[in-house]
Amino acid sequence: MRIALLFPLWTEEYGNISHFAKKAGHFPPLNLAFLAAYAERKGHTVIIIDGEVEGLSINAMVERVQNFNPDLIGITATTPFYHIAVELGNALKKVINAPICIGGPHITILKEKSFEKSFDYAFINEADNSWNEFLDKFEKNGNIEDVKGLLLRKENEVIFTGAPTPCKDVNKIVIPARHLLKNELYNLGTIKGLKKFTTIMTVRGCPFNCIFCSTKVFGKDIRRRSPELVIREIKECIDKFGIEHFMFLDDTLTLHRQHIMDICDLIIKENLNITFEGSTRANLVDEELIKKMTDAGLIRLSFGLESVDETIRETMKKMVPLESYIVANKLTNKFGIETLNSCMIGLPGESYETVKKTLAFLRRSKEIKQANISIAVPYPGTELFEMAKNGENGLKLETEDFSKYRRYNAAVMTVGELSPEKLLDIQNEAFASIYLAPWRWEPMIRKSGAMGALLTFNRLVNCLKKGDTRYLTNNQLGIEED
Repeated sequence: MRIALLFPLWTEEYGNISHFAKKAGHFPPLNLAFLAAYAERKGHTVIIIDGEVEGLSINAMVERVQNFNPDLIGITATTPFYHIAVELGNALKKVINAPICIGGPHITILKEKSFEKSFDYAFINEADNSWNEFLDKFEKNGNIEDVKGLLLRKENEVIFTGAPTPCKDVNKIVIPARHLLKNELYNLGTIKGLKKFTTIMTVRGCPFNCIFCSTKVFGKDIRRRSPELVIREIKECIDKFGIEHFMFLDDTLTLHRQHIMDICDLIIKENLNITFEGSTRANLVDEELIKKMTDAGLIRLSFGLESVDETIRETMKKMVPLESYIVANKLTNKFGIETLNSCMIGLPGESYETVKKTLAFLRRSKEIKQANISIAVPYPGTELFEMAKNGENGLKLETEDFSKYRRYNAAVMTVGELSPEKLLDIQNEAFASIYLAPWRWEPMIRKSGAMGALLTFNRLVNCLKKGDTRYLTNNQLGIEED
């Protein structure tokens, strides 16, 4: 069979911050590369079209698919750009007579509610086992209803075939078919310069209960790949594609200390000469671990700070002591690790006073070189969504138009006295608070590049010109001199 797997262009909708969205969105679609590898093992011919990294419009993607003339089409999408996947599916339906499959977290969570007529099949949860079984049934005209983990239509009725068999042994997962990607287009700015990079996953599952996250796809059951298999994949990326930098997609990179230590030991032993980055919790690092990771090539690490208000931290169930962020940032600074601390406004219990606390903390904490301010989004499948929908904790869900569910330049909840409009104003002012600090200019330029720096400083100038402090004064923002 001929199979086309598609990732649509989505960042264009972000307007004046699309530059930053593209930097965050130009990741190789690893999920499609996994599916492609399974299909190629069965002898099928597969293409992957990453419309995001190539900048392809829907019409351009349709034309590319037409030229390939597939027997089967697959599309992946998360919540904020699911509507684009629907639009792409509708456009394909008009000109191509091939079944279209949809997968990803949005359809996994909402199932029938988002199973639009532009799609013939939907894959729910992990698709490793269901995709393999589906290909066999589809090719041989077998009974697709026997495949667990699918939504399908039968006589205008939507049928769910039941939960799929989870992939218990992740060591049996194939190495993604990166040869089907245009690897030369995936580049990332780092403190070591622009690097050709890829994403890689060593662990599936997350045991934590943060109210703004969903674990519906991979679940809470932690499954680790052997360090030897991880190194084998890294070496293939180096040897075949000239990849220099790796972004680990594990939800919490240092959750299992010995696991990442073993991977680092092998990187050092094999003298792989790579750089890498990932995300973790500030209370799950220590000096020995950071040193080992640095020796293996760690150059960037992200922590989720969210808010410094203790009541909000308790409500969001993050359960990381605030002092851990000071200690962790001092540690990463000592070893020259670029460190991003992600903050979030608009969580349950947020007010002007709680925002002031977080911004004042960031202003005083010179150990924190980089910080980011997003607006809390109640993605479907999260506890936050249910709170907002039910009007709990002072939240009010203003829309279920998921195309508006973005972390920047958009807000979809009222939080106590803070309307969506006020949250947007506060977000702009918060950026001014953070990046008026001179010690953050160099890290910001290294991360976002010259264009990103120009856009950021332009944003700050406009904010100051307008005197855009309608809700928080400069002193309240914490931008007074220390």
